[in-house]
Amino acid sequence: MPRKARRSRWRRVRGVLLALVAVLVVSAVAINAWVEHRITTVDALSGAANTPGQTYLIVGSDSRAGWMNDGTVGARTDTIMVMHQPVHGPTALISIPRDSYVAIPGHGQNKINAAFAFGGPQLLVQTVEQLTGLTIDRYVEVGFLGVEDVVNGLGGVNLCYDADVNDPYSTLVWQAGCHQADGATALAFSRMRYADPLGDIGRTQRQQQVLSAVAKKALSPSTFLNPFKAKRVAEAGLQSFRVSNGTHTLDLARMASVFNAARGADAVTGTPPIATIDYQVAGVGSCVLLDPKTVGEFWTQIAAGTYAPGTHTGGIG
Repeated sequence: MPRKARRSRWRRVRGVLLALVAVLVVSAVAINAWVEHRITTVDALSGAANTPGQTYLIVGSDSRAGWMNDGTVGARTDTIMVMHQPVHGPTALISIPRDSYVAIPGHGQNKINAAFAFGGPQLLVQTVEQLTGLTIDRYVEVGFLGVEDVVNGLGGVNLCYDADVNDPYSTLVWQAGCHQADGATALAFSRMRYADPLGDIGRTQRQQQVLSAVAKKALSPSTFLNPFKAKRVAEAGLQSFRVSNGTHTLDLARMASVFNAARGADAVTGTPPIATIDYQVAGVGSCVLLDPKTVGEFWTQIAAGTYAPGTHTGGIG
C-alpha cells in the first residue's frame, strides 16, 4: 500500500479511536455524576484509629414495614456482616448472628441487633469494632425490600436450598434444589428462619447467598454492558441502601470489587465460633453465645488474613 494511503487510513483509525475515547470519558463523567447524585449517606463511622486492611460493615433489615431510612428509634438490624480485605491473605465475609449476646458500649450486655435501636448506625459500628478489634472503614445499610426490586431488575437470580419449605411466616414455598427466583421469592428466601433447623444461623447463610447471587449477576457482562439494564439495576440498588458519610462513586466501585472477592472460592466465609444458639438470659430471652474461648483469636486471624483460602468458619461447639 502506498505511503500516502497508509497515512490516510491511520488518520481515519486514529480519529475513530479518539472519538471512542471521548465518548467513554464523557460517559464515565456522566455516570459518576448520576451515581453521586443518588447516593444516600448517614453518619455512622466512629473515628477510631485505622486498622490494617479495609473493613466494611454491611447491615440490613428484612422488615416488611420498609427499610430503616433515618428513623432509627426501635429499629433493629436483622443482618450484620463484616467484610474484611486484609493486607495479605483471603478476603473474609463473616455473618454475626443478630441474636449474638455482646457488650454494647454504654448499655451493658444485650443482643447485638439492639445496638441499632439504642444508638443507630454509630453505636452499632462501635459495638462491632469492640467485638472484632477492627475499625470499620465503610458502613453499608441494605434494605432487603429494595433487594427485591434489584432481583426483578436482573430478571431473577439462581438460589439453592436442599430442603422442601412451606413457611407461612416468610411466605417461602420451596422445593429442594436450585431454582431461578424472582424478587419476591428471593426476599422470602432471605427472611425464612422458623422452618430452618439452624434458625438465624441458616438465615444468615441464605442472605449471604442472595447477596452473592445478586452481585454475580449485576457484575456480569450481560448486565453492565447493557446500558438500559445496568441503569435499571443501579437505580433500584441505589434506592435500597445508604452508606457512611464521605463515600463516593469510586468507593462504591472498590467495595464492589472487594465483595466480588468475598464471594469467590478463595474467600473466608461463615460465622464466628458459637458456644450455643440457645443461651437464656433473663430479660433478654434466647441468645446466641459466641464461644468466649476462641472468638478473640478468630477475629485476630480474620484481621491478619491467616485463614486458609476457602475456609468456612463457625460451627456450634
